[in-house]
Amino acid sequence: MKILHYMKRFISDPKIRVRYLSKMGFYNMMQDEEYLKKVFKTEMGYDLNLENPKTFSEKIQWLKLYDRNPEYTAMVDKYQAKKYVADIIGEQYIIPTIGVWDHAEDIDFKSLPDKFVLKCNHNSGLGMCICKDKTNLNINKVLSGLKKGLAQNYYLTGREWPYKNVKPLIIAEQYMKDDASDELKDYKFFCFGGIPKYCQVISDRSTEERIDFFDMEWNHQPFVGLTLNIKNSDQPVSRPVTFETMKELAKTLAPKIPFCRVDFYEVNERPYFGEITFYPASGFGFFTPDNYNTILGDMIKLPLDKKTNQ
Repeated sequence: MKILHYMKRFISDPKIRVRYLSKMGFYNMMQDEEYLKKVFKTEMGYDLNLENPKTFSEKIQWLKLYDRNPEYTAMVDKYQAKKYVADIIGEQYIIPTIGVWDHAEDIDFKSLPDKFVLKCNHNSGLGMCICKDKTNLNINKVLSGLKKGLAQNYYLTGREWPYKNVKPLIIAEQYMKDDASDELKDYKFFCFGGIPKYCQVISDRSTEERIDFFDMEWNHQPFVGLTLNIKNSDQPVSRPVTFETMKELAKTLAPKIPFCRVDFYEVNERPYFGEITFYPASGFGFFTPDNYNTILGDMIKLPLDKKTNQ
């Protein structure tokens, strides 16, 4: 019955159909622009206008296709980005790496500490393992997940071209915990033309994820995103102690880039770099209320010559 139900949805729902066919590799040989137009229409519900993009979502697709700075590949590589960022803002802001491997089978779990994080360097979470107690770790399950992660061609999922030439690796990082909290909040700075404008705070990931946006004066904003049906936190979100430092570091890491998001964690009143991304939700996310898709879109100033960086 489940198979029949899914088949009916596959036939009737273009979003389900395109997602499935994309996952199965049906569109792998399709040109980036054609693919993005197809996915955008089914995901967002309107045609992708690349000649005169207006919304945040449209401009993210434009940047995928035309803003192709070679440095972006190192910046999205979770292994190479550590050195890239350390060279700019300093090693003290980098979460320590405790291992790196080409293959899941190469991992020596005996040498790892009791708590650690394993993840692939080239994707967005597939295969990640956050280990808080190695004695209870299902190693076979972890290895299976990491193999799937290594095999993923992340570029093909959203045509985020900087990932196209990232060599897949597995990295182990030091497990980070703030003594004042059981989990880390993500502080994600939305930078437009190199200037941080909003900080997206993600909390309660272990229960029911909540998202709040703040401006650079820590005023709570009247929108959420980039996930449908997401809610603000039930409790007031405190301004992090290192907010001003994180804001300046984000500005330093995002000079002259039309748009990027620079992420940090705060651990025991010290900021640590998380990652840099150019395409949040791959440009297929939703804001609530919806008009903020246009408001944030207006803040992205696209280069006049779209062929410059190709």
